[in-house]
Amino acid sequence: MYFRMNFFRRNGMNKKNKHKESEKPINGFNIDDLIIDEENEIEVKMTKHKPSLREEIQSAITDIPDFPKKGIIFRDITTFLHNGKLFAEYIEMLAHRYQAYKIEYVVGIESRGFIIGSALAFALNAGFVPIRKKGKLPGNILSQNYTLEYGTDSIEIKDDAFVGIKGVNVILVDDLVATGGTANAALKLIKKLEAKCIEFSCLINLTEFADQKDRKEIESQTHLFSFIDVK
Repeated sequence: MYFRMNFFRRNGMNKKNKHKESEKPINGFNIDDLIIDEENEIEVKMTKHKPSLREEIQSAITDIPDFPKKGIIFRDITTFLHNGKLFAEYIEMLAHRYQAYKIEYVVGIESRGFIIGSALAFALNAGFVPIRKKGKLPGNILSQNYTLEYGTDSIEIKDDAFVGIKGVNVILVDDLVATGGTANAALKLIKKLEAKCIEFSCLINLTEFADQKDRKEIESQTHLFSFIDVK
């Protein structure tokens, strides 16, 4: 009898208690997650919506009307860059996105593409290659013209940017894409050096220009990844 009682205590009751301890609600919440209005105890408010990284960054970007000329809304990302936590989280997100692709170089378009591109290159342990405006790079360079609203302009890359190695995996980076003229020219320079552009990554995409010829050409050559789409 003594043996039977101890047996059930060890194998029945203890097991039952252990089972009860493990029965915790999967979607349970802490009482601190609730806000109770003492004046009306019936009204219970759940915690406020926690903004996503995309929402936080979007709210950190400042719209400047009539800059650099009347009728243009300038998307100022410096107010986002001032926030070290958000900037670090954005770069970490991009690095996680590209870590499986064995990226050897990050190519940044002058000038805000340098800021994001160099940080991403560091996170990926990759080299950084600047694409600059005409006359800014020393040595042997390759040039590519592109069309502006009025006339043309040119961007350049050093001809030894990828150390003469063909077929390297690169990411093209800029802060914003509108009509896509500069980015399309940058892709042509990358192609001239026989590198493979895995993706064109930009923080902001002005979707009103999605049907532009250069934009269509970009999307025929590589994938366009934008973190924030703005109409």
